[in-house]
Amino acid sequence: MDSASKTRLKGQAHSLKPVIIIGQAGLTDAVIAETEIALAHHELIKIKIRAERDERKVLMEHICASTGATLIQAIGQIAVLHRLNPKKSKPQPVKYTPRTKSRTPHRRPGLSR
Repeated sequence: MDSASKTRLKGQAHSLKPVIIIGQAGLTDAVIAETEIALAHHELIKIKIRAERDERKVLMEHICASTGATLIQAIGQIAVLHRLNPKKSKPQPVKYTPRTKSRTPHRRPGLSR
C-alpha cells in the first residue's frame, strides 16, 4: 500500500472508535473471529490492545497475519487495521454536470436599480 493511501485511511480512521478491545484474556480465537467480522463489515477498524508495549507489537502482527489485514497506524494502545472487502460494491463516481447561469440576475429584495 502506498503512502498516499495510508494517509487517506489515517484521516478516515481519526473519528472512529475502537471496535475490538483486547483485555486480560489476550488474543483468543473469539477475538480473531470478531475482528474478521468487523473487517468484513467496515473494512477500516480501530483495535484497542490493553497490554505492555512489546506484547502489543506481537499481538498486532499476529492479528494482521491471521486476518490478512494491513496495519495502517499504531499509536499507543490503538491500532488501525484495513482490509479491502471485494464483495462490497464500490461507489460509482458522480458525473459532473456544469451549472447553467440563469437569465435573470439575482437581486436582493428591497434593492432597486
